[in-house]
Amino acid sequence: MTKEEKVLVIQEIKELLQDAKAVYVADLEGLNASQTSDFRRQAFKNNVQLRVVKNTLLQKAMEQIEGVDYSEMFETFKGNSTLMIADTANAPAKLIQGFRKNAEKPALKSAYLQETFYIGDNQLSALANIKSREEMIGEIIGLLQSPIQRVVSALQNKPETVEAKAEEATAPAVEETVAPEAAAESTDAPEASAE
Repeated sequence: MTKEEKVLVIQEIKELLQDAKAVYVADLEGLNASQTSDFRRQAFKNNVQLRVVKNTLLQKAMEQIEGVDYSEMFETFKGNSTLMIADTANAPAKLIQGFRKNAEKPALKSAYLQETFYIGDNQLSALANIKSREEMIGEIIGLLQSPIQRVVSALQNKPETVEAKAEEATAPAVEETVAPEAAAESTDAPEASAE
């Protein structure tokens, strides 16, 4: 690879990293061509960008990114490295975890998301369980809507309750009006028998 080609690759990696919300570095070494192709298809479906990179070029690109110090990840840049970029924080981890049900690889080397570094494959389950921004917003909205829905439900049921109370209030009045007539009939009945 010529120096100009390396500069272009570093620039491409920098562009990928510039606005990345989740940055993962994984090891795909050991996957056969069919498995690698399948992994790439699944990554595409889950909106995860994959890029096989040279460790030195990845490190140089990361060193040039302003605002984030990726140096904690550099020690994991050994052997085969694949850069995984996603907007959803846990998407690459879920992808790796799901794929590993049938294979030993890919292995997580390191990750950076939500201003935190995760080093080593043992962090995979923790990363997979991280809620994405969208999931957290959905839960918050659900929690906020719950009391509102109860109030709306109570307000919608209130007219029925008022009508039920109104029926209860009129029912005794009807019985009271019936009761005097019945009393009059019962007083008429003894008179008739007395005659």
